[in-house]
Amino acid sequence: MNVAIVFDSHSGTTARAARAMAQAFTNNGHSCFVAPVHDAIPEEIAQAQLICLGSWTQGLLLFGQHPTQATMSFVERLGDLAGKQAVVFCTYKIATGSTLPQMASALEQRGAQVKGHFKFRGPQPTGDFRAFVKGLPA
Repeated sequence: MNVAIVFDSHSGTTARAARAMAQAFTNNGHSCFVAPVHDAIPEEIAQAQLICLGSWTQGLLLFGQHPTQATMSFVERLGDLAGKQAVVFCTYKIATGSTLPQMASALEQRGAQVKGHFKFRGPQPTGDFRAFVKGLPA
């Protein structure tokens, strides 16, 4: 499967999580492209069979958490994603708030089928994510 991972990272944690995700995909026989939102070309990302979109969680400690504006602006630049599979992920310190639902909704409005929501408290993917990757056809 051809996978594109696009992310917005503030301190580097989300970038490290994206690279660890890419390693999990490649270890399971998938080809993977990783890019920050400000470098990713929407037309190229839309060619992937699975699009993974990630953001660090922005907002107050316990209230108003949401994805970054750069992440949401990138989704707005994507074309029609009908028939594409997608995954959303975020990194966080205390809570994720509406970060994952907002990203998923934005992708679904473009026609993508969101197959997974993953949150990482730090730069390493969870066991749930690794199980998801192992369940994908190569």
